[in-house]
Amino acid sequence: MSNMHVPARASLSRRSFAALACGLMLPLSLLAGGTGMASAHEFKLGDLEIGHPWSRETPAGAKVAGGYLSITNHGSEADRLIAVSSTISDKGEIHEMAVNDGVMTMRQLPDGLEIPAGEKVELKPGSYHLMFMGLKSQPKKGEKFAGTLTFEKAGTIEVEFAVDAMGGKTEDHGSNGSH
Repeated sequence: MSNMHVPARASLSRRSFAALACGLMLPLSLLAGGTGMASAHEFKLGDLEIGHPWSRETPAGAKVAGGYLSITNHGSEADRLIAVSSTISDKGEIHEMAVNDGVMTMRQLPDGLEIPAGEKVELKPGSYHLMFMGLKSQPKKGEKFAGTLTFEKAGTIEVEFAVDAMGGKTEDHGSNGSH
């Protein structure tokens, strides 16, 4: 991993950084359409398959970053993502973002995120996502950082988040298309 540095004080508010980290600075038309994430690196925990964890590069001084991935439950029982942590932040949370009648809302999911049996759940900009809060280092394009996902039934798994360019379209990490 490349050398990381402690961020300087930010001139933008925490809300501005949260919006940037969650992809909220993108046009609403892009958020509504989402992105189809292709898995470049996967992790398996029991019946759960975690596809391509990724994040975006953050500007100097950012205090939050977003995390995205897919979770496919190949089992016959639902499970629930109940906790997240990373090496780059003091705290991790599971969030939901939605646009209703032109009003954008973001909220923490304190009870976690259900992963129904036989289904795939996408955590992506403009939807369900992870928030890494209290950044200890800035994620930089091309780097990776470690994270931990905890599920109610399947347990805990260590994953690696690939860092894409700040804003806009994400890069292909060895898959057959963009995510």
